[in-house]
Amino acid sequence: MCCDLKRRFLLLYATQKGQAKAIAEEIRQQAGAHGLEADMHCISEMDKYNLETEKDPVVIVISTTGTGDPPDAARKFVKKIQDTTLPPDHFAHLQYGLLGLGDSEYTFFCNGGKTVDRRLQELGAQHFYDTGLADDCVGLELVVDPWIDGLWLALKEAFLLQKEKEGMSSDAVSSSLSAAPHVGHELNLSSEVQNLKLEDERVRSSDVLTQKLVDIHLVASTRDTEPSLVHSVPPVSQSALSIPALPPEYIEVQFQDTHGENPHLSSLISEGTAFEVPVTKAVQLTREDAIKTALLLELDIADTVFDYQPGDAFCVICPNNVNEVEELLHILGLSEKGEYFVCVKVKEGTKKKGAAHPQHIPERSTLKFILTWCLEIRAIPKKAFLRALVECTSDVGEKRRLQELCSRQGASDYTRFIRDSSVCLLDLLHAFPSCKPSLNLLIEHLPKLQARSYSVSSSNLYQPGKLCFVFNIVEFPACPARPVSRKGVCTGWLAELVAPLLHPNKNTLDTKGGSSSTEKISIFARPNNNFHLPADPSVPFVMVGPGTGISPFIGFLQHRQKLREEHADWEFGETWLVFGCRHQDRDYLFKQLRCFLENGTLTHLKVCFSRDSSTAEVAPPKYVQDVIRLYAKEIARVLLKERGYFYVCGDKKHMADGVSDAVVDILSMEMEADKLEAMKILAMLREAKRYLQDVWS
Repeated sequence: MCCDLKRRFLLLYATQKGQAKAIAEEIRQQAGAHGLEADMHCISEMDKYNLETEKDPVVIVISTTGTGDPPDAARKFVKKIQDTTLPPDHFAHLQYGLLGLGDSEYTFFCNGGKTVDRRLQELGAQHFYDTGLADDCVGLELVVDPWIDGLWLALKEAFLLQKEKEGMSSDAVSSSLSAAPHVGHELNLSSEVQNLKLEDERVRSSDVLTQKLVDIHLVASTRDTEPSLVHSVPPVSQSALSIPALPPEYIEVQFQDTHGENPHLSSLISEGTAFEVPVTKAVQLTREDAIKTALLLELDIADTVFDYQPGDAFCVICPNNVNEVEELLHILGLSEKGEYFVCVKVKEGTKKKGAAHPQHIPERSTLKFILTWCLEIRAIPKKAFLRALVECTSDVGEKRRLQELCSRQGASDYTRFIRDSSVCLLDLLHAFPSCKPSLNLLIEHLPKLQARSYSVSSSNLYQPGKLCFVFNIVEFPACPARPVSRKGVCTGWLAELVAPLLHPNKNTLDTKGGSSSTEKISIFARPNNNFHLPADPSVPFVMVGPGTGISPFIGFLQHRQKLREEHADWEFGETWLVFGCRHQDRDYLFKQLRCFLENGTLTHLKVCFSRDSSTAEVAPPKYVQDVIRLYAKEIARVLLKERGYFYVCGDKKHMADGVSDAVVDILSMEMEADKLEAMKILAMLREAKRYLQDVWS
């Protein structure tokens, strides 16, 4: 096929954590086998493409972040297309297909993609392919893979239609596109969910890996009747496998000397400015016998220009666990090379299209720095990574099992033993000891180590120069697929960092008896544009925050108290706080809440304890949603008559959904309306930014 017959389409991606970019790269890799050329750009690179003059089809892959926001990379693009002066036919010439990524654990599912999709439609753009919405809660691949499969036929039809409109013969286009493997038929994404498929369409459909049981050593013994991470059972163990094509290597690593300095941590972030600030205080808020350990940390930001409002979030730049890094170096046989500087380059002659130096990897730093600060070594390996690991595995049985786990036939095993078990690279290397990956493979496949986001739990007005935040130390208990327990990457590191402040002894005390700890952490702002106090202080509001979900509301109340002290002539609205925890004596995080009640900052404080027994005739409410139902009339009055605000912070799955269900029931009962009408009212409150959530899964 002549290269000039390859048809171009524009491929844009907007990513927060790398998922959308990885999917866009997969689309670009497959395009060549279909006689197409993907002109791929990050959506923020608006100097490299122009939708106003774009004649070819456009494919957009976009994720969602926060509580329904487009990713940071898409903010300028979204702002540009939301210009209200644009005419309704501004993009009438544009044909596009959009794939949105999201998590249905959150209320505004795929809202980043929906926002762009809706606005493009309003400006006259036309779909050439139905929008796909992929859910990370159940597995992005369940929608992503069939959506990509159907994309090629849709693009082919779009090109044919384009040629017809231009009054030109479509024969050349048709023949060039037909030379590629044919997709067959368009997929109905809403009714057909296929098994996981990450197969690279550059290989012909006949190039399917087929292996017979006689060639491998995975015959189940009489006691191995259950599948596991390292062991399969029929039908998977007896199946011919369809596996992804081997991703081309594109990174080259050169070891240098041990002289020099590593980059400053601020160079690792692309958004905003990083500040290195001291931790001045650490308090354990829970008793030792509490199920979860909650800590409050205070940071000194007085010598910085860091600013925030109550309700904002900020990010902590954190390292991987030092022991896990050492363990990984040991397995890779690079223990003695950890302090050596390495130079990371794009491999000359690589077959990977658009291969570029990973932005999160410094051009020169020590190996240990890369594994500690740059790569998410705890990331759940994607199928493409498993496919690459197959080639690094010498044991025949282990090789076969890795092939199964990345195959279409092993989709359920991948979900059960890798995705749902939160298995990481270290777990795989222990489970498959003959697997010896190269360093360049890790840099190619492990994603960027993300900074962790936390809600601010203080007010700069109340405590100038201070920033507080609260978190639970995350615990990952051992399981069959992951035989070691672990703490969260960031929370485990922070807990270890502030141990001298939590448990001072004679080695950490100065001559005056105070702590001499000067531990510092690097942070940067991540403002929350919506989760703020009402602009009008006379507006009433309700705060619901069980456990560490109370964190931003401490800042709300501190701020409100200071405003009341400084503006005695202002009118302040009614305030409600609903807090819940397991045990009153073990994890009631802020017993000083009663002080806010006593000084009038807080009008109503309602608490519940889900695990405490009661001898009362009428059992007290166990959960925050139960408390809300007890005060149905008051909640309805605040929301409906007084146009108040309702804030929810905390766990999404086990709390926030229950709270929204309770609010729907309250609205239905107090308005004497059916549930559907009440749900519409709640949707309107969300739209008006009067029902606000800061939740996590």
